[in-house]
Order: sequence, then structure tokens, then C-alpha cells
Amino acid sequence: MICVICKTGQYKEGITTVVLTEGETAVIIKGVPAMICDQCGEYILTSDVTRKVLAMARESRNKGTEVEIRRFAA
Repeated sequence: MICVICKTGQYKEGITTVVLTEGETAVIIKGVPAMICDQCGEYILTSDVTRKVLAMARESRNKGTEVEIRRFAA
């Protein structure tokens, strides 16, 4: 599949770090499985992984966390 950003790279399976911010909360999630462009590094997540990442971020926000670094749990 051709990268939607750079239009030249190909997506390959890999692991990435996702950074999400909302208001005063920043959540960094490491070890997230993704399809990553071999040219520009742009990544895409499956809908299942996206749901899990957003749930982890929501959990951190609801705790009142300002900054948190988490490991992705499959």
C-alpha cells in the first residue's frame, strides 16, 4: 500500500510510539503495533489498536494525569 502522506513509500509492519494530547494531558504510548511508511515514517493503526490506544489515553486523562508514559498492552 502506498503512503498517503509522501506518496512514494510503502507501509511495513512495525512498532511505533503514539503521542496523544488533550487539554492539559499528554500520554505517550510505546510499543504500538502499526503499519509504518518505509520512507517518511508516517504510521497507520488498525481500528482495534486505535480503540485500545484511545482507551489507554482516556484512562490516563480520567486519573488527572498531566504526563504519562505507558507501554501498549495487546
